[in-house]
Amino acid sequence: MLTYTEEKKFTKEQVQQLFLSVNWVSGNYPERLYKALMNSSTVLTVWDEERLVGLARVLDDTAMLAQIHYVLVHPEYQGLGIAGKMIEYIKEKYKDFMYIEGMPEDKNNVLFYVKHGFSVMENGAAIQICNYHNMK
Repeated sequence: MLTYTEEKKFTKEQVQQLFLSVNWVSGNYPERLYKALMNSSTVLTVWDEERLVGLARVLDDTAMLAQIHYVLVHPEYQGLGIAGKMIEYIKEKYKDFMYIEGMPEDKNNVLFYVKHGFSVMENGAAIQICNYHNMK
């Protein structure tokens, strides 16, 4: 049975293993990743007993904007509806905010968000400065 919680009970190692399981570069910076998650507005985690198998992170301004930054599920658990349940949880939690936004880094994931009620911003464009190559 899978358990969903906002309790930040994960360890640095558990988070690193999950991020590396999906080949996300953030997993190469476990100290920074753990600190970032611990200081995030919402971190929804999914557990199979003691194993961290899913995670969604939201950054918010407490009133108007909630931005979904991470949604990931361990490859062994993909296809079970976990990501969808995390998105629905986030939508419910932030239903009184003016905007819930996300920026999937892979265009192939846009349809997943559309399926969950999101729309592509007609005139929007993703912007980013990537400094990870300078980090230690």
